[in-house]
Amino acid sequence: MTTMDIVKDFQQGSCVMRYMTAGQLFNIISPREFIDFSYTTKYEDGLLTCGVSVEHGVVRPHCVRGFNHPCGWFCVPLLNNPEHSFLTGYIQTDLRGMLPHSTVDFAMAGSLVNFYGDLKKALKKS
Repeated sequence: MTTMDIVKDFQQGSCVMRYMTAGQLFNIISPREFIDFSYTTKYEDGLLTCGVSVEHGVVRPHCVRGFNHPCGWFCVPLLNNPEHSFLTGYIQTDLRGMLPHSTVDFAMAGSLVNFYGDLKKALKKS
């Protein structure tokens, strides 16, 4: 993920967000843009975020509009170490476009590894 912007902010933890990804495999896979409705709430001692893609606006000319089916993220503090949390994500992404399935699987795996690595670095800085 290269950028994440709030397109429209609603009350009480809900918004419409735009996510952008970089091109992959020497731009064989074009950059993707996702527009998702997202809702975040406290769950027990952690956070629960769920979302789904929505139709919104015009697709940027250099991107393909991807689609996220219902998805969710759970962030729950560890019982034996409350300063650390366990993050679980459930995603169902359709990258759309004309791509061989094996290429998509390869690119998604690498992207998810990079996402979690970047997230870990960002959390260490805060």
